[in-house]
Amino acid sequence: MRSWHGAAVTASVTTLVTAFVLTFLGVSASARAVDAEATDVQAIETQAYETGAYETQAVGRRAVDARATDIRATDIRVTEARAADTPATTEERPCPVAMPPGTSCGFLLVPERRDVPNSRTIKVGFAVRRPATTSTGDAGIPVVFTGGGPGSPSFLLTGLLSDMFPGRDVVVIEQRGGRHSEPRLRCPRLGRGVLAALAAPEDTREAGENGVAQTLHGIVADADACMGRLQREGVDLRGYRGAEIAADVVDLRRALGYQRWNLFGVGYSTRPMLRAAALDPEGTRAVVLDSFLPAEANRYDEAAADLTAAIAELGGTERFDAMVARLNAAPAVFDTRDPVTRERVSLRLSGDDMATLVAEALQDGDLVPIVPALIDGLADGRTGLLQPLMDRMGERLTGRDWGLYYAVQCQDEAPSDAAAGAAGPRLATVVADAAVCGAWRLPPSRADWAAPDASTLPAPTLVLRGRLDPTTSTGSTRRAVDTLPEGRLTEFAGVGHAVFLSGDCGRRTITAFFDAPESAGAAPCDPGRAPHALVRPGDVLLTPAAYRASVTPALLAPGAAFALVAIVQLLTGLVSLARRAVGAGRRRGGTPPVLSVLAGLAGVAFAGLSALSLAGLTDSAMLAVGVPPVVAWCGLLVVVATVLSGIEAFRLNARAVRIIPVMAGLACLAWFYGWLLA
Repeated sequence: MRSWHGAAVTASVTTLVTAFVLTFLGVSASARAVDAEATDVQAIETQAYETGAYETQAVGRRAVDARATDIRATDIRVTEARAADTPATTEERPCPVAMPPGTSCGFLLVPERRDVPNSRTIKVGFAVRRPATTSTGDAGIPVVFTGGGPGSPSFLLTGLLSDMFPGRDVVVIEQRGGRHSEPRLRCPRLGRGVLAALAAPEDTREAGENGVAQTLHGIVADADACMGRLQREGVDLRGYRGAEIAADVVDLRRALGYQRWNLFGVGYSTRPMLRAAALDPEGTRAVVLDSFLPAEANRYDEAAADLTAAIAELGGTERFDAMVARLNAAPAVFDTRDPVTRERVSLRLSGDDMATLVAEALQDGDLVPIVPALIDGLADGRTGLLQPLMDRMGERLTGRDWGLYYAVQCQDEAPSDAAAGAAGPRLATVVADAAVCGAWRLPPSRADWAAPDASTLPAPTLVLRGRLDPTTSTGSTRRAVDTLPEGRLTEFAGVGHAVFLSGDCGRRTITAFFDAPESAGAAPCDPGRAPHALVRPGDVLLTPAAYRASVTPALLAPGAAFALVAIVQLLTGLVSLARRAVGAGRRRGGTPPVLSVLAGLAGVAFAGLSALSLAGLTDSAMLAVGVPPVVAWCGLLVVVATVLSGIEAFRLNARAVRIIPVMAGLACLAWFYGWLLA
């Protein structure tokens, strides 16, 4: 293995040669300095990367990381200098997904690595929605947005953003390596990492040195396969990190010819958006950071503490702790489908695993309202309630470009986090990320976030945070906002991650801020009012059947059949009574079908009251974990209807057809109490 000294000597010689060539070609002194420094950085970094010097080894890793910090600090100076001196270009393309009227799409052509001379060109997807009538003055200054993740698609939100900013150009930029950029760093099997961490036996997840989870064989195999494929395709993963994404945003403004624009980021993208604002102060009018992730925060180290704080905000700490303790002592088995392969898998879920799923639920605006009731049910061992979480997790696992996710995380985040065994649950997401980053051994780039200094940012900056967000804490967010000269923080009750996707108040707050960022006027709505009422224990009768029925309506067939029979029974009984009342069709020895009428009436009342109780729900999210408690009382009407039909069916000289309501009632009772409310 070559030494660091040998690499430095080789790099120095290369630097001299490069400087001579650049001088001969007439390149400016500043450009020569940039490229000479880049050559030195590339040689040292490549030597370390290829020889595995970034392996997680105790003593050697600390020395290498210290050198890597210096290297990456140089990287960022090179990246910024070349971004300023080299204008990017664009090319048109058909929009790859349905877009609002007035939208055009294209690629931004940029170097894969700005810190490397003659790096290959990649394509960053973007879309521009231009309104039919643009507002005048500051009200018409464009808004640029990129999604979170990293690796989450952005184009799908173009319509929502256009509705939020009807009089402005809306520019949506995909992250480099994302779904609508080229190359696309897909690696779909890596999305199964969290699922594999959940399915793994507990003894394979024992903590190793510094609390980092030992490698999970399946995850590592998928990671190696993904990296090998990307390298064969010519992808340099070191070009996919926050500093480059921020530089893409700056380059796009210049390429599109906008003098100024407003920056809008959510979750992960708040980091590169804030960085882009600091790099390009003259082109930045205002900044919105939704679910801000401060650069100083160590997400992996603080993940358990942030989740615990979110649970405390819910008022569910006691039941949450009981759930974690109960299932850590006796893990539960849950059968579901692999979101990638669609094969049946059996998960062995500990309390820490359940905590991981709860954390994922708090990042989904549709699931946040049910979390209190969900925790209560899981604490009692009702693991069937997990299905809506697993289904939504499946959407997240298949919707993200995991090659890009890990390229960014393993350079910008994981190397700076020890993933130590802090107090609180050990989340499976941390285990999976540690395994992949340990296999990829990418050089850390934490120093990228240190410069330029965002504390000098002149643009007004609005930070939005959901009080139930498990990815950030109030304390770290407030400290970060305090460093921004024009920063302000607004927190929203009853909201988790991505405030603008969770309710109208968040969107109105953002719109009002961009309309008048310097104004400190009255808020357009009350952020202390939750957009949805939380489903507390006792508000709902917990049952997984309601969600299953919403996914597969055919499961409601026994109840629907009983209701149909009851309607027929009621109508035929009323017709018979009417005939008797006028003296028509009387049979000798017959008795009025009063019991049939009452039985049919009870059955119709069951169907009607059940439907009304469901229609009266203020939030349909409740059906993900159960049904209104009144539905259980409605079941008594089925009992009454079945008993009355039985008496009618077994009286003397009764027709054989009278047995049908009895059989329908018995089937409905078995379905209602044996499945729906079980």
